[in-house]
Amino acid sequence: MADSLSDHAAGIEAALRLAATRRWSELSLTDICQEAGRPLTQYYDFSGPGGLALALESYFDLKMSAEACDLDDPARLRLFDVIMLRFEAMEAYRSGLTSYQDWRDRSVTGLAVRLSARLKTAGWALSCAGLDKPDGVPEGVREAALGWVVSRAENAWRQETGPDLSRTMAALDAELLKAESRMLSAQKFLGRGATSGRAQAATDESAVVSEGDPQ
Repeated sequence: MADSLSDHAAGIEAALRLAATRRWSELSLTDICQEAGRPLTQYYDFSGPGGLALALESYFDLKMSAEACDLDDPARLRLFDVIMLRFEAMEAYRSGLTSYQDWRDRSVTGLAVRLSARLKTAGWALSCAGLDKPDGVPEGVREAALGWVVSRAENAWRQETGPDLSRTMAALDAELLKAESRMLSAQKFLGRGATSGRAQAATDESAVVSEGDPQ
């Protein structure tokens, strides 16, 4: 398994190095294998533009589990921290990712990848933040909401002009706050906010970006 993960990472990193000097649509799997120094047989899952793109998205998703989060922190802070690990990892490959994102956001295949990938990103972020347990919210709602948050923050990341990622952090924080507010409203609509006193405070504390309710 370790070798498989190493091959996967080598392939993605090779693709991003190549994409820094050419269009993503011009990459071939043969080129990537040569750049990575790996045999073609290691990259069956990369075949086709969609396969390579999904592998790339998963590569950066896994960066969100690179550091353990403090489960005593508020839920929104945990989500902020794990998602920022993804953007920090992306920064080292900005040129190649820009090429990839230009392709992704302008092609039918790429748009389909973006929709699917954002849901997976959201699901893994929730797991990394310890917020993936069921909480009565309809299945997929939290993932869809958090996926939107990640997309908005990614738009900000693409507009960064400095290395501090201040624009990205501001956008992510703002979108997480909005998502938390929307999730609280949804919980109340579903009857989960009809409590009072201590129970209501607990519900507010765990909102969307909280124990089981991020977005």
